[in-house]
Amino acid sequence: MNQSSPPRHAVVIGGSLAGLLAAAVLAEHATVTVIDADPLPEGPAPRRGLPQARHTHLLWSGGARAIERILPGITDDWTKAGAIRRSLPTDLVTKTAQGWIPRCGEKQFNISCSRDLLDSVVRARVTGLAGVTTLQQSRVRGLEGTAARVTGVRVDTPEEQDRLVTADLVVDASGRGSRARTWLQALGVSGIRQAEVDSGLVYATRIFEAPAGAHEMGFPIVNVQSDPRVPVPGQTATIVPIENGQWQATLSGTRGGQPAGDPDAFIPFAKSVRDPIVGELLEGRKPLTDVAVTQGTANRRIYFEKAELPDGFFAVGDSVATFNPLYGQGMTVAAQGLLAVRTLLRAKGLAHPGIGREAQRVIAPQVATAWELATSQDILYPGATGMKPRAGTGLLNGYVNRLMTGATTDEALTAALFNVLTMSIEPTHWLRPSVVWHVARASDRGALKAPPLTAAERAVAGLDPAPGTRTGAGSTGTGAGTGAAPTGAASDPVGPADPVGQAR
Repeated sequence: MNQSSPPRHAVVIGGSLAGLLAAAVLAEHATVTVIDADPLPEGPAPRRGLPQARHTHLLWSGGARAIERILPGITDDWTKAGAIRRSLPTDLVTKTAQGWIPRCGEKQFNISCSRDLLDSVVRARVTGLAGVTTLQQSRVRGLEGTAARVTGVRVDTPEEQDRLVTADLVVDASGRGSRARTWLQALGVSGIRQAEVDSGLVYATRIFEAPAGAHEMGFPIVNVQSDPRVPVPGQTATIVPIENGQWQATLSGTRGGQPAGDPDAFIPFAKSVRDPIVGELLEGRKPLTDVAVTQGTANRRIYFEKAELPDGFFAVGDSVATFNPLYGQGMTVAAQGLLAVRTLLRAKGLAHPGIGREAQRVIAPQVATAWELATSQDILYPGATGMKPRAGTGLLNGYVNRLMTGATTDEALTAALFNVLTMSIEPTHWLRPSVVWHVARASDRGALKAPPLTAAERAVAGLDPAPGTRTGAGSTGTGAGTGAAPTGAASDPVGPADPVGQAR
């Protein structure tokens, strides 16, 4: 903070991941008050305002790198707390719409743990920063100011009703239930457009005890995806090994094929998707929780950046856009957007006229990219509602389908796929000549026919050996290993190494 300027104060509405990262960014320039309706736990514990935390969360490498830049050393903090850094696709057994992805050498990575653990580590770091305080069990009533400038918020605290908290900048990170549009309209701001695409997706999650030895051996994430090209409800099943030797299993289904909260139906549903491997792995495992079910997972985007916002305000995270959780984009979009805000603030300062509007605009590109990736797929499912794809989307989808087909056999396309899906590189990466060359030659000839689990992984999970499996360590009999690439496959460089990319 510039000591020659008057002291400045920022308010962040919401103490979830996006709000905490916003506070960390703003703390370089002002004292910060984080206001949250819940009591904020000291460690990994559920929060009423974050019901989706019960389901699987994967922080993609694009988001992990952004958070690492905002909070250096956070990756080590996560892993020390029990999170697992997973190489992709080495530590991943996944069936995409086009088929099984070979487990070749690392192209990208993710951080696997419960959302409660992920948030708690960030929360401890941010609330420990100088100048950051929290106002807990407090609910914001509305924004203070005019259509020209926001000057603070009015909040109900446990001690005082309708308390005025003044601020030079207010950031709304209150999430899916944000009332920012209503608050802004009360100040006279109009013309804030909203779009929605809803596939009717429902999520169901249950935590199981992992088999003995699975955690120690680094058992992979296992995932069976749906195929939006087929006109049936899209159903998925996923197991994510998390902290404390547990497996977090999540099922999903779009309109007409949703999972239910019936515990007896959980494993049968997992077996009924495009491959039964997730259900087979869960059979006989001890459940540790009931089935948690979440509805209301529509993609929703509010175009704050296109409105004439008052100065001194911007929104971030789920307050701006919520995405089908299937794609795991929300945390990464928020982190990358706030990293862009940090760059802006370092260049212009918090006192710069119009800084809130500029912050909203620098967040927009990350939101737009994720929006296009999510909605172009979700609108294809039966009964999906919302805005239709733009002209030319069909042609682009055809190209992407071919690229994903090639990713089942060509390591260069496997790398290209994960570079974009982990939000490490812009989707325009797929149109580079080197990638187009491989897409033109894409084929599924020689693709895996069965889940690429190793013999050791099948044994620790209590599964029968795969047909044709040899007894040698690491052999699966399906053409997959934990590090080898398909014969003759080219390697696509991922870019220069960075500290988080090297962390284990």
